[in-house]
Amino acid sequence: MNVWGAGRVGKLAWLAIIAPAFLSGCIPLIPQSAPVPPVPPTAPNAALIGTFRGPLTAGLGFTDANARAALSAFVTSCPRLTRRNDTSGLTRPEDWAPACAAAAGWPPEDAKGFFTRYFETATVARGEALVTGYYEPEIAGVRVRQPGFDVPVYALPPDLVRARPGDAPPQPDGSQPLGRYDETGRFVPYYDRTAIENGALAGRGLEIGWVADRAELFFLQVQGSGRLRAPDGSIVRLGFAGQNGYPYTGIGSVMRNQGLIGSGPGQYPGSMQGILRYIHEHPVEGSALMQQNQSYVFFRERAGTDTVGALNVPITPRTTLAADPAYVPLGAPVWLQGEGGISGLWVAQDTGGAIKGPNRFDSFWGAGADARTIAGGMRAQGQALILLPKGTLARLNGPRSDGM
Repeated sequence: MNVWGAGRVGKLAWLAIIAPAFLSGCIPLIPQSAPVPPVPPTAPNAALIGTFRGPLTAGLGFTDANARAALSAFVTSCPRLTRRNDTSGLTRPEDWAPACAAAAGWPPEDAKGFFTRYFETATVARGEALVTGYYEPEIAGVRVRQPGFDVPVYALPPDLVRARPGDAPPQPDGSQPLGRYDETGRFVPYYDRTAIENGALAGRGLEIGWVADRAELFFLQVQGSGRLRAPDGSIVRLGFAGQNGYPYTGIGSVMRNQGLIGSGPGQYPGSMQGILRYIHEHPVEGSALMQQNQSYVFFRERAGTDTVGALNVPITPRTTLAADPAYVPLGAPVWLQGEGGISGLWVAQDTGGAIKGPNRFDSFWGAGADARTIAGGMRAQGQALILLPKGTLARLNGPRSDGM
C-alpha cells in the first residue's frame, strides 16, 4: 500500500454523515418518505452508512482487455464469494451464485457482456474514492544471518493472541483486541514497533530471514508481502502472517505535518521513493519517523510463485484492489473512474491495514521496478461504483431502475 496509509481514513470514514440531497442523480435504497427503523449499535458498514443505486453497467464503457482481466479475477474469487460472510451487509453468499456459475464457462471474448448481463451498480456514501498503490517488493535478504544482513524478519509470535472475553473491552466491531498475557496472567498490549526493533523478540527463534536495510523492511511490511533476494540469487517469498494489534500510521502524513514534504529547499517528494531517501539521508530522524508507526507486521514463508491476497487467491496486477470489507464485498468487481491510470474495472481481492473506510482503495501493480515506481507515487482521486449481482438492490428495498 502507499506510504500515505491512513492519513485520510478519518475523513473518509465520516462521509457517512451526509444528506441524500447531495447525491445528485442517485436513488436512495430506502425511500425518503419511509420511516427509518432504529439501528442497533454495531460497527459501521456499507448497509448502515448509505448505499445508492448507480448507473446501468451497459453505459460504463468497459474495454475488452480490461473486462477479460476482471472476468478472470472474478472467476478466481468465486469459490470464496459464494461461501464467506459479507461484512458490508450488502450481499449474501447465494446472491453471487448465478453470476459465478455463468462466469466459469463464459467466453472471454464477451467479457463485457458478462458484466452487463449479471451486475448492477451502487455507490457507498458519495462514492468519492481515494486510491493509492501497492506492489510486491524485492529487497536484499537472506535466510540465515550473515555479515551485512543484521535486521531480523520475524514470524508470528505464539504469544500474540486475542484477549479472552472479559479480559479486555471488545473492539468496535465486536472482536477481542490483540495483545499478550504477561507473567502475572494479565492481558496487555503487544510489543510495539519500537520495542520489537529494540530486541523484545530477539533470541526466541522467530527469525525467518535477515535483511540489509531496516527501511526497506519497513516498506515491505507496508506492502504486506514480498521477496528476499540473497547475493547468490536465491529467493525467499514472504506472505502476511499477522500484525501486532496497533493501528497503522502513515509516515508520509507525519512528514507532511512536519513540513518535510514538498518541493521547497530541504523538502522531499511525497512518494515512497522520496520518503525512503529522507530516511537514508537522516538515519536517526528516519528511525524515529518509522517508529511513529507502532504497527508491526509478521511474515510466513510462502510456497509457490503466486502472490495471494486476503481472499487467499492469486492477485493480478492492474486488476486487484485492496478494500475495506466493511464497505465492499471481498471478491466484488469495482468500477473506478479518475486520475492516475485508475479508470476501469477492478476486483476487490485484498485488504490492508491502512485501507479503512468507504471508497478507500489500494491498487495492485505487480512486482519489479516499474511497479515500485507507479505504486510508490500513486495517490489518485476518483469515483467508485460497486458491482453487485442484479436483484441485490431490490432485496435491500431499493426501487428498480430502468433496464433492470
